[in-house]
Amino acid sequence: MNKRIVIAFLAILITGFKAKSQEIKKFFPEKDLITTGIYYYPEHWDESQWERDIKKIADMGYEFVHLAEFAWFRLEPEEGKFDFKWLDKVVGICEKNNLKVLLCTPSATMPAWMGEKYPETYIMYGNYIRGEHGTRGLGSNANAKYKFFVERIVTALAKHYGQNKNVVGWQLDNEPDAKTDYSPAAQQAFRQWLQRKYKTIETLNAAWGAAFWSQRYNSFNQVIIPNLTLVNWWGNNPHALLDLKRYSADEQAAFLDFQATALRKNISPNQYITTNYTAISPAANPRLTKKLDFAAYTAYPNGGAGNNGSLGFRLGDSKTLLFASEYYKSVGGVSGVMEMQPGPTNWATQASLLLPGTVRMWLYHSFAAGGKLACSYRFRQVLYGAEQYHGAVIKTDGITPSQGGEEYIQFNKEIKQLRQLYKPGTSLPQQLAARKTAIVWNLENYWTIDRQKQNVRWDSWNYPVKFMEIAASFGAPVDVVDENANLSDYKVVIIPAYEMADPALIKKWTQYVEQGGHLIITCRTATMDRNGHFWEGETAAPLSALIGAHITNSDMIIPYSKGDVLSGQNHYPWNIWGDLLKVDDGTTILASYNDQFYKGTTAVVKRNIGKGTVTYIGVVTDDMKLEKEILETNYKEVGAEVAHYPAGVYAYWRDGFYVAINYSSENYEMKLPANAKILIGNKTLEPAGVLVWNE
Repeated sequence: MNKRIVIAFLAILITGFKAKSQEIKKFFPEKDLITTGIYYYPEHWDESQWERDIKKIADMGYEFVHLAEFAWFRLEPEEGKFDFKWLDKVVGICEKNNLKVLLCTPSATMPAWMGEKYPETYIMYGNYIRGEHGTRGLGSNANAKYKFFVERIVTALAKHYGQNKNVVGWQLDNEPDAKTDYSPAAQQAFRQWLQRKYKTIETLNAAWGAAFWSQRYNSFNQVIIPNLTLVNWWGNNPHALLDLKRYSADEQAAFLDFQATALRKNISPNQYITTNYTAISPAANPRLTKKLDFAAYTAYPNGGAGNNGSLGFRLGDSKTLLFASEYYKSVGGVSGVMEMQPGPTNWATQASLLLPGTVRMWLYHSFAAGGKLACSYRFRQVLYGAEQYHGAVIKTDGITPSQGGEEYIQFNKEIKQLRQLYKPGTSLPQQLAARKTAIVWNLENYWTIDRQKQNVRWDSWNYPVKFMEIAASFGAPVDVVDENANLSDYKVVIIPAYEMADPALIKKWTQYVEQGGHLIITCRTATMDRNGHFWEGETAAPLSALIGAHITNSDMIIPYSKGDVLSGQNHYPWNIWGDLLKVDDGTTILASYNDQFYKGTTAVVKRNIGKGTVTYIGVVTDDMKLEKEILETNYKEVGAEVAHYPAGVYAYWRDGFYVAINYSSENYEMKLPANAKILIGNKTLEPAGVLVWNE
């Protein structure tokens, strides 16, 4: 390629990145740090209470109000007849109380008239029975009539509020989850998606391994959506199911972009567009959207269970915000929590009271990880409906703040204090930059592994998150990136269980190592091609040259028995997964199996390539202690000093502030430098404790 073309192309990319950065700053000025909001449903309450409620929202220190999410029945009570007068009044009351407004498109809850007159707008289940009116999230994204109605209401809202200076942004839909739809419209859309991807039916037959069990097709018209209801789980084609996951995620992303396009035609460029993916989103793929300014997420860390000790069930799962706060940045560079749990939930295994301070700790976790907004669901605890027992920041009397409400008030006050101390132009301290880490992860590898786990104890979602926990325990800044990211920005890169890969991707990983990177790859990486086929050769054949070893077999041990891995003089129990490795000359053995009939076989290897190193961890140990020690060694090799925080204690840096939080059930004494100035909290972090300082 011509050198001038390359330079021009890079200039375009850099300009694009700067433009995107400027857009985000326009929406979220850096000096504001984070902005807080609350979900309010005026349609649930008597109009005489709106003034009182919204004034209370302002008095509690909130800065915006989230409106209209599930209000299609009020916005369009009859087909084609819009009523925005009630919403105009609420928006006006917000403005009077100096509250901004975040509007939501109402596509998640279809009005009764639509289902009555146009039942084809509902999704169809695996038994080929349509959904029907009575809950949320049942629209068929592939159905033209449903999309017509969505575009019409979204356009009407955009024309009405798109130039309102008090409206700061728009949330699309609600918790998009890429449900499988078996309706005729979806069947046709799936076939069209396949035809665009494969071009010929023979190419599809090859990709799906259709020679197996006589599954071959003569034309795309014969293809139907794989149906786990009618074809038993074991008998379904894993490659067809993978493409169904891909199609469903594409369809969901296209539906969001469809709404965003309708909005952008009529709204101010000063209004942002986002949505609220769930923190654990195993179906919808946020990285597929092209029209969102950024992606937000919902966070319910406590569903009646937690981790980190005896108080864990009151403190919640520390992994929820840890992963989501970084993963969703991969859409627009920033993120934030759109829906934060304010107390017990209605769907929990048990609705335990939260330890006082827990909601505030969650808010600080989102803030510390770079969140630009923190919004809570909801303002008032509803008196009726499916979520009566879902906590709110105001109790059922409509006046009294709940425990979570009081903690939001405290957080809002403290953020305003921190804004006064903010100094622009601060950069990541060198000791943190030295241990900057990336975890390369994508949803497709979760889909394939979770479909064929081979061991019921394999935790497909949380296995990568465990490495994030390890890095966080060392005080390392961690990004969750896709495979196209520029890895040279990171001192250490972790690739956990990246099942589907290709030689081009492995070449990119090799180049990262050659240029001085420290790469850690784990078991179940590159064992399949992009179609989910095994290589016609040894296991993970394209990976062998990079890691300097060959996988000859993999083992699992029954739940109540343990295998033993030996590294130096240290023993590590395992039973979930173990690759047996044959080592090339020049490759260093870090750990070997110490029992079973293959005693002495290698489990972990490391080798130098160019200026860097690559480590392959072929075993999953019970407590991840071996993996943690390997990772610590890599940090030391790049010259980084590491912290040693206990499980559940996290420390972050953002915008000149250090923030530490404690999900553990024990007090933890933070070790601060002599020049540290404590701004909030104290050195002794109690469970649910928060500490903020600067230097």
